[in-house]
Amino acid sequence: HGSKFGIDRMRLLADAVGNPQNDFPIVHIAGTNGKGSTAAMLESILRAHGLRVGLYTSPHLLKLGERVQVNRAPLSDEEICAETDALLAAAARFGKPGDEDFPSFFELMTAAAFRHFSRERCGAAVVETGLGGRLDATNIVVPAVSVVTSVGLDHTEMLGNTLAEIAREKAGIVKPGVPVVVGLMPEEAEREIRATARERRADVFSVREVFGNEKSDTKNFPETNLFGVCQRGNAAAALTAAKIFFEKIGGIRFDETLARRALKCVAWRARWEKIELADGRRIVVDVAHNAEGAAAIASSLETLVRETGARPQIITGVLGAERARPLLEVFSKYAAALHFVRPKQERACSFDELRRCVPAGFRGSVSETSVEALFPRAGTCSLETPRGEAIVAAGSCYLAGEIIAALEGATSDAALQDKILPKK
Repeated sequence: HGSKFGIDRMRLLADAVGNPQNDFPIVHIAGTNGKGSTAAMLESILRAHGLRVGLYTSPHLLKLGERVQVNRAPLSDEEICAETDALLAAAARFGKPGDEDFPSFFELMTAAAFRHFSRERCGAAVVETGLGGRLDATNIVVPAVSVVTSVGLDHTEMLGNTLAEIAREKAGIVKPGVPVVVGLMPEEAEREIRATARERRADVFSVREVFGNEKSDTKNFPETNLFGVCQRGNAAAALTAAKIFFEKIGGIRFDETLARRALKCVAWRARWEKIELADGRRIVVDVAHNAEGAAAIASSLETLVRETGARPQIITGVLGAERARPLLEVFSKYAAALHFVRPKQERACSFDELRRCVPAGFRGSVSETSVEALFPRAGTCSLETPRGEAIVAAGSCYLAGEIIAALEGATSDAALQDKILPKK
């Protein structure tokens, strides 16, 4: 029935099931990009310190249960069904599905996560916002520490048309007296977050200041096994937040050596993930899906071309022309060929929309195809690479999930996603 912004329904639903979000300390994460990777890094650090850790992220790649994990074990289908029955019974007092006051898909999933973490007696939870921050369903929590990873121009129809407006929405997760970690972002955005923090008497820890880095230089940032320059910034945010978290909750001494070791064994899929095909070739799958993601993946593509000596073939499908334009500008600089597909999402760009976003100077080939045609069987890709070109798939989280499912011959819950409706 579509997303509904505002947290009043979520407060009512949480109250109806006993406010389980109050049963464990939380790190709350917002940001245009990087929040999922940062959440996974934090989970790795907290678990390395002996905590039982809940992890709530979105969207999922293959299975809905990926969104709700305890010590990286996702909710099973059976557990999801049981949660659904319990939550629908609790939500019945607010009407029926489709009614304005009835909880949305994301609100029900958020409540399921909090209930599961409470039942599993988690010692900590890492909770990622779905969209924005101020009006996001997760914003009913009072965390030990908040994190804003980045701010870029995405979901402008919902969050605002400028970096300052979007930053104010993200800063909505800052709570009175709760420290906030600020990742790498434009100064205009950081000013807005600092202004909100001052109003709420919340201490600000900028990763630039913590690690003594100027501008966007990442040379002093901690290392991580996740590939890409941007991941060093995410690792800096995760390490800073973890240190503050342990100071706030007490009882466990923060071990920076242990934490840095945990940053080098983070499991988080489709972040420049290299998957080997049955014929020995490799495909890189990435979730870069907006302007900020395009800037981040550019350096990875440049490195790839330099290492292989050939331009890659790029498979892409994007949700919305606003996102497609900056992505295709970057892809066109590095690609030998562009292969357009349409993710199974209502907001997916048509082939005509994608073609219109290709820069006029692009000299490579452009084709229209499908995930099924490109990946007809598990472990196979029908693209020919006669000059040894690499294959890269990027442009949407949903596309990444569909491709991984096809490559692994796995079933997918692709249809069970948050439906984002435009403002009326």
